[in-house]
Amino acid sequence: MTTTSLCWFRRDLRLDDHAAIHAALRHSERVICVFVFDRDILEGLPRQDRRVDFIWHALVELKQALRQCGSDLVVSHGRAVEDIPALAREYGAGTVWASRDCEPAARQRDEEVAAELARHSIRLKTVKDRVIFEQDEVLNGSGKPYTVFTPYRNAWLKKLTPFYLQAYPSTHYLDRLAKLDETPLPTLAELGFADSGLKRLGIHPGMSGAATLFSDFAQRIDRYQQWRDFPAAKGVSYLSAHLRFGTISIRQLAQFAWQQGNAGALKWLDELIWREFYQQLLWHYPRVAEESFKPEYRQLAFPNDEDLFAAWCRGRTGYPLIDAAMRQLEYSGYMHNRLRMVTASFLVKDLLIDWRWGERHFAEKLIDYDLAANNGGWQWAASTGCDAQPWFRIFNPVAQSQKFDPEGKFIRRYLPELAGLDNKAIHAPWQAKMLPPGFRLGHDYPAPIVDHSVQREKALVLFGQRHKA
Repeated sequence: MTTTSLCWFRRDLRLDDHAAIHAALRHSERVICVFVFDRDILEGLPRQDRRVDFIWHALVELKQALRQCGSDLVVSHGRAVEDIPALAREYGAGTVWASRDCEPAARQRDEEVAAELARHSIRLKTVKDRVIFEQDEVLNGSGKPYTVFTPYRNAWLKKLTPFYLQAYPSTHYLDRLAKLDETPLPTLAELGFADSGLKRLGIHPGMSGAATLFSDFAQRIDRYQQWRDFPAAKGVSYLSAHLRFGTISIRQLAQFAWQQGNAGALKWLDELIWREFYQQLLWHYPRVAEESFKPEYRQLAFPNDEDLFAAWCRGRTGYPLIDAAMRQLEYSGYMHNRLRMVTASFLVKDLLIDWRWGERHFAEKLIDYDLAANNGGWQWAASTGCDAQPWFRIFNPVAQSQKFDPEGKFIRRYLPELAGLDNKAIHAPWQAKMLPPGFRLGHDYPAPIVDHSVQREKALVLFGQRHKA
C-alpha cells in the first residue's frame, strides 16, 4: 500500500533546503503540499494587509515551482484545525509534516490540529527548520535557558559545527510529490484582501525575491558592520520579511556568514543569533508575549497619554528622526533596526507610554512582523526584558539623529517639509538660530510635543521607583 503524507507549509514558503518537505519525501512514497489561509489569523486584518499580499505572491511562485514538478500546492481558506484534518483524510495521508513554530498561538493551534488528526489515526510531526538551534539545544551549565544574550551567543557559537548548517536536500526527492491536476489559488479578493502596493515599494516576495536580495547583500556584507546603523545608507540585508515567511533558508544565510568570517559577516551572524535568542526565550517563557519579563516592571505606572501616542504613530512628535522613522513604517511597512530602537525608547522613556502599545502598533504595520523579535526588541528598548537596555540609559533622539543621519538624508526623504533646513537645523529645528524664509515651526512642522530633558528625568523617577521596590 502506498504511504501518503501531507506537507503543511506555514512560515517556510520555499522548496530548497526545506526540513518538513524533506522529511515527508523521505518517509512517504507520495506527498501532497498544502497551505491554509487561516481565518483565525486573517480575521480582523486590514483589507490591504501587506503581509497577506506578500504571502499570496510567495504562494504564486511556490505553486508554479510545484507545477513544474508535475504536482501542485493545494490551498484552502478556512480554519487550520478543520482544514488540515479534512485534507489529510481526503488524500489518504497517514502523517502531516510541518515546521515547528515557537509562538504561543501557533503551539496551541498545532496541539488542536494534532488532537483532531489523532481522532482519525493520523499523526502530526513537526521538525526544526526556522532556526539553527531551538528549544533546549542551547542551555547553560545548569540546564536552564539563557536570559542574557552574550553568554547565549558564546554557547551558540561553541555548539555550531558544519553539521548544523547543512542544507536539507529536499529537492532531491521531488519525484515523490503526488501528481496532481492544477488546483485553484484563491485570489486576494476572494480572501477578502486587496493589492497593498508591494511592487510600487520595490518589494519582491517569494523565493526569487529572497535570492535577489541575498545575492546583492552578499556583495556588500563585508561593509555591514560599518554601515548597518545608518538608515540612509544601503547597509543592511533587507531580508527580514523573507526570513519571517521562510522564502529563504536560515541555514543558507548562517553558513554564508560563518564561512565569510570577516567583521561584517560575523556582525550579521550576531544579528541572526539575536533572532534565535528571542525565539528560544519565547519558547521557554511564553508569558513575555503579554507581560514584562522582569517582574519589577510589570506594574509601571505609565501615564499613557493617548494624544502623545497618536502623535507618535502619525510621525508628528516634532523630533525629526522619530517622525521620519514612523512615516517610513507607515509608508513602507518597514523600519530600519536602529530606528526601531530609537522610536521605541522615545515612546517609553520620553512619552512615558507602555511598551505594549508600541509593540502592537509595530505588529500591525511591519511586513516582517515576528512576535519573538518584535517583543524582544521592544522589551530591550523599554528595559523590561531579560537582556535589556539598562533603565537609566535613555536614547537622546537628537543625538541619535546627529550621529546616524548626520546629513539629514533619511529625514529629508520622509519629511520633505524639512528639506530646506541645513544639516544642523534639521536634527532639532526648534534650536535653530535661523530657519528658511517662510518656514514656520508649529505650522509647517510640529514643535516638540515634549521636552526630552524633562521627560528623561520623569522616566528615571518612574523606573527608579520600581527598581528600588
